Amino acid sequence: MRTSIDCIPCFMRQTLEAVRMVTDERAVHEEVIRKVLNATASMDFTLSPPQMGQTIHRLICEASGEKDPYYEIKKRYNHLALDLYPELKKYVDSSSDRFETSVRLAIAGNIIDFGVTGKLSENSIHTSIRESLAQPLNKRAVEVLRDSIEVAKNILYIGDNAGEIVFDRILIEEMPIEKVTFAVRGFPIINDATKEDAEETGLSSLVEVIDNGSDVPGTVLKECSQEFRNYFAQSDFIITKGQGNYETLSEECKNISYLFKAKCPVIAKESGCNVGAMVILHKRCA
Repeated sequence: MRTSIDCIPCFMRQTLEAVRMVTDERAVHEEVIRKVLNATASMDFTLSPPQMGQTIHRLICEASGEKDPYYEIKKRYNHLALDLYPELKKYVDSSSDRFETSVRLAIAGNIIDFGVTGKLSENSIHTSIRESLAQPLNKRAVEVLRDSIEVAKNILYIGDNAGEIVFDRILIEEMPIEKVTFAVRGFPIINDATKEDAEETGLSSLVEVIDNGSDVPGTVLKECSQEFRNYFAQSDFIITKGQGNYETLSEECKNISYLFKAKCPVIAKESGCNVGAMVILHKRCA
């Protein structure tokens, strides 16, 4: 997916929120903003928005000296999601369709995204859970996802954010786990999940976990490790979570299902829905 001109204000907003979070020094704020403005002025708009996100957060880390500015936030939301885990399991256990409910909850977890907003709260997560269980969901898309999982020999599930991956765990536990490999980012970027987060939330003890060798807040294959590209190529079905993975993989010719909440007007328009909608999109290649 190409970068829209409408993404530019979001780049600036994301830059200000992130740099103010890591330092109170006005000089650093100004330095980073100027560098991001320069990078934006010369950027290639055929690239996806997460590739600009990579540039922004590398500049912030370089200027502040912080290698993982969101480390404490990731820890906090991992623990919060783990505290919610028993409640999430109850929703699944008491439902008439365990699989659909687990899909709804996995998408609900996509609200834990500090690339979209720095104002996330615990209440936002509870609201997302309630809404996900009540909102309309494309039943046909759920069935295609269910059938794809059933017939697949090997499944690559590409995660998104720390904390959110506990919600992914809820869905994975309703899948044939022997088929599933879970992928995280190779290096810290925003609040995206890494192997440390997968271990902390119990995913590593459930399924094989690999990292993609990259610090893009999405999945740009040319930036990923050869090991990850091999897994990607050999998987006959891929599930991806979050807007960043959709933005970076939407033009790849693979059997992919995209699960996310549409959290901005650009993505909502691209995926044909309203902001706030739960999205399941399928792409199939012969």
